[in-house]
Amino acid sequence: MPLLLINTRLFTGGADLTGASNKIEISAEVEDKDVTTHGSGGWKEHQGGLADTELGAEGFWAAGDPGKVDDQTWAALGGVGAWTVGPDDAAVGNLAYLTRALRAQYQMTGSVGDVAGWNAGGKGSWPLARGVFAHPPGTARTASGTGTGINLGAVAAGKRLYASLHVLSVAGTTPTLDVVVESDADNTFASPISQVTFTQAVDRGGQIGRTSAAGIADSWVRAKWTVGGTSPSFLFVVAVGTA
Repeated sequence: MPLLLINTRLFTGGADLTGASNKIEISAEVEDKDVTTHGSGGWKEHQGGLADTELGAEGFWAAGDPGKVDDQTWAALGGVGAWTVGPDDAAVGNLAYLTRALRAQYQMTGSVGDVAGWNAGGKGSWPLARGVFAHPPGTARTASGTGTGINLGAVAAGKRLYASLHVLSVAGTTPTLDVVVESDADNTFASPISQVTFTQAVDRGGQIGRTSAAGIADSWVRAKWTVGGTSPSFLFVVAVGTA
């Protein structure tokens, strides 16, 4: 059955732009290099060259808060950061695409009497990873804990595990949030191994990390978080994937 796009999620930096966007585009492309030789039997031969990722989004403009599209996009323009897209919501286990991209373009649109619009684009600086969400955006965390284990599968040698973190809101006195993505051989997580460790977050913002290309034998992954401070509360989303 075709997917009806009614709850596509877009996270970039420390903003959830789901409620401000009505179009999202992701593309991954590999250059087509002609390597035809005299021994090809009269058929063209092709080989993949450099790969590239582009992201684009548009919707309804708003400003006046770090989580609004104008504030977040203007601050990020010209910088490189985390983008995470969920085609069908952001529940744990739902499909996610994540990458590190240059915020290359931003435009405000509209004519007299129109609802103000916006569009923005990103150019990939890392591969586009395909995976799942490991922590949902709508669950506030006030204490340390671990997320649901996900059977993502082993990561082959030459590939990497990627993980993105978007901290969407922060409350409390001197609040701190430390997030790690762990792996283990099974869903008991009896001997978890830290694979991606994010920089401690004290404010809203986005991060993305990745492992080396040595491969990971473990099939299961999960998010783990440590919350500190006085009366702290964080809303954040974590996604994991491979590429």
